[in-house]
Formats: sequence, structure tokens, C-alpha cells
Amino acid sequence: MGAGHAHRLYRHGHSPVHRLPPHCKLAAVLCFVVVVVSTPREAMWAFALYAVLLGAVAGVARIPAGFLLKRMLIEVPFVAFAVLMPFVAQGERVEVMGVSLSVSGLWGAWNVLAKGTLGVAASVILASTTELRELLLGLQRLKLPPLLVQIASFMIRYGDVITDEMRRMRIARESRGFDSRGIRQWGVLGKSAGALFIRSYERGERVHLAMMSRGYAGSMPVIDEVTASRAQWARALALPLSALAVCLLGWTL
Repeated sequence: MGAGHAHRLYRHGHSPVHRLPPHCKLAAVLCFVVVVVSTPREAMWAFALYAVLLGAVAGVARIPAGFLLKRMLIEVPFVAFAVLMPFVAQGERVEVMGVSLSVSGLWGAWNVLAKGTLGVAASVILASTTELRELLLGLQRLKLPPLLVQIASFMIRYGDVITDEMRRMRIARESRGFDSRGIRQWGVLGKSAGALFIRSYERGERVHLAMMSRGYAGSMPVIDEVTASRAQWARALALPLSALAVCLLGWTL
């Protein structure tokens, strides 16, 4: 997979969560999210317990609350969508502080916020304790289609290259007096986006030809074989199994 590639979500550490094999953490997060989504929305106490479980994992991983909350801001668009649901949904209405809201919309908003927030938090904890290279190795270990793993690998490798290309184009525009303040400048930005696409496509072709000349035959070699013991699997699956017990109680109570 090549050399390690640090990312902004990752927080270096030596906690028990950091030391778990990546495929164990991926499987645990996936199972946890499936359990959360399967929980009835009426069982509000269950979502509170899920939050406590994630908080315990974050504590073991030594992830500060501020670090976690800051990176959960990606959820803001979904929060905005959820806030609108009680106003636009149909069905039975209820008065809340003089405002008529849809009952089904309120439940839908709660469902989106609770499950979405828990899913985002679990994903951020995973990204905070696992390097990108390890994530790719974990996906490989879980038998994800090799082509998808390769695409993700190249996205990670060349994301910074494309970002740097965008930065150079922005500097070139500004050095020529360009200032994007209104709709009249959208044409220039559109042309810049088109030029960036062409440059990225050409770079991709050059990289592909270079790989072919070095013996690339459609698959990447597995450099590191990641294994996990039963104890590591047991520690990783403690989160989804605890969540499953909460979910079953939510359906029976």
C-alpha cells in the first residue's frame, strides 16, 4: 500500500483502541451502526446509552471531547434537514410554543439526528484511531472488492496533489488581480474547474502508463498481512455486542 499517509482526522496515540487491528475496528463500527439504525426511534433511552458507550470508547482512546465535536461538524447539513422536517411534513399537528409542527416530522427529525449523530461519532472515533493506510489494509483484509480498495488508495494518494494544484491555480488568479466577489466571476471559476479536471485526467493517464510500464496488471500487491487474535476480536466487538443488547431491550420494553 505504500508509505503511511497521515490525515487530519487521525490523532496519534498508543491507546488500546489504537492498537486494535484495522479490520476489527471496521467490522465493529459497521455492526454498531447497523444496530443503531435498527433501534426503534421511540426508545430514546437506548440512544442515550449508545452515546455513553461511544463516550467510553473515546475515553479509552484518549480522544478529547473538543477534538471529537469539532470533527462532527460535517453533520451540520443533516441537522439543517432534520430541523426543517417538522415544518414541512404532513399528518397530525401539535402546537409547540405557538408553532404548528408535524408529529411525524418531529419523530423523523429525532430519528435522523439521533442515528446520524451516533453514526458520525463512531466514524470519527474510527478515523481518529486508525491511519488511512491501515484502513485500506483493513478493507483488504475484509475482502472488499480489490478494485474499490485501489480506487480509495489512489484517492488518498492524489487528493493532496489535486488540492495543491487548486492552490497554485488560486494563487495564479489572485496574482493577476482576480477577486471573486460576485456572479460575474463565476465564469472564471467554472473555467478553472474545467482546467483542473483536464489536468487531473491527464495526470491520471500519465500515472497509469507509468504503472503499466512497471508491470501493473490490475491488482496491487499486499505488502502487509494484518491478522487479529481472538482477544482482539473480543475487545473490538464489545461495543457492537453491548449495543445489540440495548437494541433488543428497546424492542422488547
